[in-house]
Order: sequence, then structure tokens, then C-alpha cells
Amino acid sequence: MDPLLIVGLLFLALVVVSIIKAVQIIPQATAAVIERLGRFKGTADPGLVFLVPFVDKVRERIDLREQVVSFPPQPVITQDNLTVNIDTVVYYTVTDPKAAVYEISDYILGVEQITTTTLRNVVGGMSLEGTLTSRDEINTVLRGELDDATGRWGIRVGRVEIKAIDPPASIQESMERQMKADREKRAMILTAEGQRESAIRSAEGQKQSQILMAEGAKQAAIMEAEAERQSAILRAQGERAARYLEAQGEAAAIEKVFAAIKAGRPTPELLAYKYLETLPEMAQGGANKVWMVPTDFGKALEGFTRMLGAPGEDGVFRFTPSEVDDTARAGRPQDDEESMKHWFDTSTNPEIAKVVADAEAEARREVPALGSVSPSPAPMAVPRPAEQREIPPHLPPPAQISPSAPTTNGGSHSGSPSGSPRGSHSGEHESSVPTPPRGVPVVEKPGYPSPPPA
Repeated sequence: MDPLLIVGLLFLALVVVSIIKAVQIIPQATAAVIERLGRFKGTADPGLVFLVPFVDKVRERIDLREQVVSFPPQPVITQDNLTVNIDTVVYYTVTDPKAAVYEISDYILGVEQITTTTLRNVVGGMSLEGTLTSRDEINTVLRGELDDATGRWGIRVGRVEIKAIDPPASIQESMERQMKADREKRAMILTAEGQRESAIRSAEGQKQSQILMAEGAKQAAIMEAEAERQSAILRAQGERAARYLEAQGEAAAIEKVFAAIKAGRPTPELLAYKYLETLPEMAQGGANKVWMVPTDFGKALEGFTRMLGAPGEDGVFRFTPSEVDDTARAGRPQDDEESMKHWFDTSTNPEIAKVVADAEAEARREVPALGSVSPSPAPMAVPRPAEQREIPPHLPPPAQISPSAPTTNGGSHSGSPSGSPRGSHSGEHESSVPTPPRGVPVVEKPGYPSPPPA
């Protein structure tokens, strides 16, 4: 074979190998540490990298992603001299590939050893119970210690998690018994607490029930008392209004009768006659046990006449009506409508309002005058000699005599203005005019002769 051909082939192979070594592809999230002639040249970023053949080389490729390393369980002694096995997991990230390559030979082993020593330091100051219940605190302390120690290696520890804490078998049994006792204790406490709460709520319910029942009874009593009070008030108001209407009607009737009597101007003879007519009726009453008649009837009649009349110029007693005080009548309570209109407040019941309105209308109805029922005798005055008076129907007719004719108890009377004789009275009556009792003043009327002195 031609030596030149062999040399050419060798040269061509060398060129191909040089080209292959000179071109490197760095993947994403990976950093390459490049050395030139054994010394650090730089860190290549992801992508296509050209190296000088036989001069530059890639020392190591570093993964820049977060790495998870699970370490085997480590025996750790607690503060109460109990050995527990703790299994940990470390999350770290390479932040400086040069430091990770040149500062430590094996940074994973370094992280494991630092984690073990730091874990023993932290757990050694805690009891078993504290270790079991303080995982977050242990994780925080481990992360801080590892971050400070691995910072110069170009590594950042993100998290440190404790996967398991395994105490010895004897401790686990005692812990199980303790937990069982604790659970039973808590169950008993919860049961007692539930019974207590149930009793309290039951008592509270009974209390509220009794309070509500008492409130209901109180409200019922109050409403019943209020109803009785309102009923008593309404009955009292009704009785007061009825008495008022009755008194008002009686007052109106008395006023009408009294006014009619005053308007008639009765004579003392008429009053005496009516008095004598009333005596039998008064004596027949069932409530009258004793009826006493004064022995001197004349004196009594004279006092009665003096009470009702006043002597005139001729000495005869005549009835003098008294003047009515209009101001006193206007000021009576029954005429004050404003002060008593609330007595008849029936706005709550239309039927009561109608009944009261009918009663008021009946009470305010005009009472007919005495003269419209039966004619009253006309008022009598002092007669003149030539004046003729009308004779009341309840008195005997007077004898018509002349002024100069003498009056006798047994004879006949004559000399009437018409000239017609009246005749004579026979043995039943000695005279047409009765003789008044002794001591009674004589009231002269036209046509009536004066009786002879006793």
C-alpha cells in the first residue's frame, strides 16, 4: 500500500475526531465546567459549545435542577437517653457549578454528613415526646444549619423533611399503652363533659320553660286584671251616665212642673185644698206606719200660707213667685257639656253609641207643660168691686151677693148681678161657703163672702 495514502487516511481520521471533540451540546438546566490544559476555563451554558481540540475538555456536567436526596435512617439519642431512628429527606439546588466541583469532592456526601450531625445536635436537646411533636421546629433548624454549611459549596438547601421517627419497640409499646390510656381518658372526659353539657342544657331548658310559663301566667293575670279593670271602668261609666241621664230627666221634669206651677199662680185656698186631697193617699201608703195631724190645723195652714205668700196692703196673703237666677242655672254641672261629654264615649262599640244617642235624645226631649196636660187655674189678683172672676172647677160655686147684703150661715143669698136668686141650702150644709178653721187668715175672692167671726 502506498504510504502516502496511509498518511492521508490517518490525517483524515484525526480531523474527524478533532471535530467531534470540538463540538459539544449542553442540555437545558445543565452547566458544564470546561478546563483548558487542566485549568478551569469557564462554565458553559446550555446550547452548542465549541472547544479547542486536544486543549479544552468538559470536566463535569452539573444538573441545575432541584435535587432530592433521601438519606438512610440515622440513630439519634434524645435528651431522655432514648435511641430513635430518624429518616430525613433533603431538597437542594446547585447554584455555583465551579464551587460544587472544586470546593468539595462529593457534595452529596457532605450534605448527608452535615444533615446527620445537625440532626443529632437538635434532637439531643429534646425529649422523645418533644421530638415527636416538634417536626416543624427540627426541619427549620436543619435547613438553617445546612444552608450555612453548604453555601460555600455552591449549594442551596431548600427544605429538610423528617420522614419518620422510629423509637425502640419497648418504647413503642409503652407509647401505645400511654396513647391508649390518654384516648380512654379523653373519651371519659368527653363523655362526662357531654353529660354535663346535656344536664346544663336540660336545666337551662327547664328554666326557660318555667320562665316562659311564669311570663305567660303573668301576662294572662295582667290581661285578666286589665280586662276586669276596663269592665269595671265601663260599668262605672255606664252607671254614672245612666244616673246622669236619669237625674237630668228628673231635673228637667221638676223644672217644667215647677215652672208650670209658678206660671199658674195658685192661691193658698187651692194649695190647701190639694193638700187635703193628698192626705188620704199619703195615709194609704204601705211605708206610712204613723200619720200625725197637728191639733191646731189652722196654725199649720197659716204657716203654710205665710211660706207660700206674702201679705198685701189689705192684709191678705197672696202667692209671690220667686225670680229664677239664670246665672246659677247656667252654671250647673249637668249643663256643662264639655266637662261630661267623655262620659258617653262609645266610639269603640257602635251599638252602645246608638243606645246612648237614643237615651240622650229621650233625655233632651221637651217635657210638655203642665197646662197642656190639665188646665191650671189662672193667676188671681186682688179683685175690684165690679170685676167678675172665673171659678175654679174644684171649688164650690160662690154665692152671688151684693156688696151691702149681710152674710149669714143659714139664710138664702140674693142680689146677684144678673138679679137671679141662688136659692137656699138645706140641712146638709149651713152655708155655701165653708167656715175656715180658727186662726186661718181669710183670703177674699170676688164672689165669695167673708165668713163671720167665730
